[in-house]
Amino acid sequence: MSNDNRPIVVANPWGKLRQYTPARIALGRSGTSLPTKPHLEFQLAHARARNAVHHELNTEALVDSLHKRGLKVELAHSAAGNRPVYLQRPDKGRRLDDDSRAKFESLAKPATPYDVVFVIGDGLSSFAIEENAALFLDVMLPKLKEHGWSVAPLVVVKEARVAVGDEIGQLLGAQMVVVLIGERPGLSSPDSMGIYLTFGPRVGMTDESRNCISNVRKEGLSYAGAAHKLGYLMTEARSRKLSGVNLKDEADAPAEVTGPAQGDNFLIDRD
Repeated sequence: MSNDNRPIVVANPWGKLRQYTPARIALGRSGTSLPTKPHLEFQLAHARARNAVHHELNTEALVDSLHKRGLKVELAHSAAGNRPVYLQRPDKGRRLDDDSRAKFESLAKPATPYDVVFVIGDGLSSFAIEENAALFLDVMLPKLKEHGWSVAPLVVVKEARVAVGDEIGQLLGAQMVVVLIGERPGLSSPDSMGIYLTFGPRVGMTDESRNCISNVRKEGLSYAGAAHKLGYLMTEARSRKLSGVNLKDEADAPAEVTGPAQGDNFLIDRD
């Protein structure tokens, strides 16, 4: 308390809403400044986001985890030779290096093209891939197997941007590519994974040809919810021979994802 018995930290009247969101709202104030506790929490979140960008993907642990699930994995590297180059030259992250390209060119292709190839890229948050990729595939791949989809071996790419999946899909002759990649970290979500679907992948495609499912993580969009959305989009893409801005996500979320309907309005204070 200050000398005149007023509180040092002035509470924000919207404080009740903080239970509904991790966003930095209703933090209060001390004079004209942010109170010490939320200020330190902001600095910590900023440090975590920076760390996520610079963190190197533990490829060995990821591949080992996928192998234990009985999945075949191919390793690749983008044309960005290291993390600093990757961050400074986004264009190099969109193409494979020469060794990786030669490897995929030499791989045997099935007589009937793969329906889909899943590409796992570190992107701007390796934490997101380490935390979410394998667990999402645990939900997604059985659904595809159940419905008779032909799935190529998984491809793990270091220093990857989304577009590197186009080259991989083209080299493998897959009808579509799904890229799981670490999204740019937010101050409350350094571990958010994005999923990008492209039909008819080929080098030179741009973002309007892709569909994106964002914020896949334990505190965001659930693996079941993301798998449901992706399954719908893949089915429609295969049927309509397209993806991107001309393909809308019109899937209704299943009950186990949305939970029971809520009849109360959280904006209304019942106290």
